[in-house]
Amino acid sequence: MVTDPISDMLIRIKNAGMVRHETVTVPQSKFVLAVAEALKRHGYIASITKKNRKSVKLLEIGLIYGERNVPKVKGVDRLSKPSRRLYCGAKEIKSVRNGYGTLMLSTPKGVLSGNEARKAQVGGEMLFNIW
Repeated sequence: MVTDPISDMLIRIKNAGMVRHETVTVPQSKFVLAVAEALKRHGYIASITKKNRKSVKLLEIGLIYGERNVPKVKGVDRLSKPSRRLYCGAKEIKSVRNGYGTLMLSTPKGVLSGNEARKAQVGGEMLFNIW
């Protein structure tokens, strides 16, 4: 059993990109689906497909590769963990890797990037940085 499904999903996406897989399969939950949709909205993944395999719900995530077959997701940094939750206000949101990365937050308005949360003037739990 996985205790942190978000970390599991992010590491699966990163590792699958490093070995040039087209898709990766992760266990589905409402929160994992919301995070995957936010990643798709920001261009880190190509597609999300819901699958069922013997009463187990799964998400099949399509990966994106850039020039010279370099994966779009090069690295992730999990900030808020089950053992330590980190929160920030809208004014405390900083850029990631001088604008080359994205901070994802869980806010009252759903899973948003740092820029979206700053524009909507909402804070929340800092989930992870991705670049």
